[in-house]
Amino acid sequence: MNLILFDNPTIRQNLLPFTFTRPVAGIRVGILTIAEKWEKVLGLKASYSTETYLSKKFPLHHQSDNLWINGAVCPNALLIKSIKELKPGDALSYNQIILAIRTPEDEMPEIIKGVTHEITQPVTLIDQVWKIYQKNGAEIREDFALLTKGRTSEVIQDPFTRIYNANQVFLEEGVQIKAALLNAENGPIYLGKNSVVHEGALLRGPFALCENSHVNMGAKVRGDSTVGPHSKIGGEVSNSVIFGYSNKSHDGFLGNSVIGEWCNIGADTNTSNLKNNYENIKLWNYAKGGFKDTGLMFCGLMFGDHSKCGINTMFNSGTVVGVNASIFGDGYPRNFIPSFAWGGAAGFTTYKLDKALETAGKAMARRNLELTEIDKEIFKTVFDESANYRVWEKK
Repeated sequence: MNLILFDNPTIRQNLLPFTFTRPVAGIRVGILTIAEKWEKVLGLKASYSTETYLSKKFPLHHQSDNLWINGAVCPNALLIKSIKELKPGDALSYNQIILAIRTPEDEMPEIIKGVTHEITQPVTLIDQVWKIYQKNGAEIREDFALLTKGRTSEVIQDPFTRIYNANQVFLEEGVQIKAALLNAENGPIYLGKNSVVHEGALLRGPFALCENSHVNMGAKVRGDSTVGPHSKIGGEVSNSVIFGYSNKSHDGFLGNSVIGEWCNIGADTNTSNLKNNYENIKLWNYAKGGFKDTGLMFCGLMFGDHSKCGINTMFNSGTVVGVNASIFGDGYPRNFIPSFAWGGAAGFTTYKLDKALETAGKAMARRNLELTEIDKEIFKTVFDESANYRVWEKK
């Protein structure tokens, strides 16, 4: 079978700003991205059915036997079994949402020609941005079991590191730890290849530190958190997901938040994740074109790819920041900051596209990576599509 991960259009809108720059299945929740999970459990290489402007970077490949899977759904044992049992023309659904279709057609069929099997047990569907952190602890547990099954962890050699529930701590090759405390009594701790845990760090599971990432000296991680590859964290982090290639290196609190790729969080930046009156937090929703009740008491910051904030930035609970925004200055900026915004509480101007591309290129060059012409085309599309949210341009 040929694996294709498709974007449900409504779910994709709900997952902006993160899906401005990736397919839905490119979202990291747990240790792996959703795409990596499906590739691992099915032993297949995925391609993507996504927005046209993303298709050069995330191409679609079809064959005579295609397995289309909703890019927002995370695998579990029941789903995997049910998908493997699909016959050509059959589909799998959950609450009237198509989860998977097996078909020889080269696009998603409008009419199911076979049998539609309804899943009645709950599935993990990442269809809102807050579900990325809300489901993260459970997905760390799932991914931990998947990645470590039948394998033996590297041994911690440092005599000054203390571990609780050591059988739930797994180290890949090249991990370095010095004088840290790892508490896996509430969930597993996974340390990816060549990751580093510096002196005095306090880690509580479930927690995932992915390849080549660092937990800086004295950091406090309170669990249900993921630090994607090539990233750095410091200060206090609770129930948050960092996709990768991003830094929150210094003191400050990050809670119930999602940070995209190539982001930088300035020193002593703090995110509020709880309102003083304990009311549910409302979050900007692109599909609605307004603020949506999350139904949650705890919700922090949603921070799109390549966005940056200066030192001592203060974010209100339930703040959404788009792609390539630069935030700085005193006071609390507004709780919806569109893509390519430049400023803060005192007001915003537009972050010019050429300047944003220049900064993005420099950031990627520091990791020996290139901002390609395809990347630039994606940014140009996002810049154009987000113009209507930059209301100051219309004055």
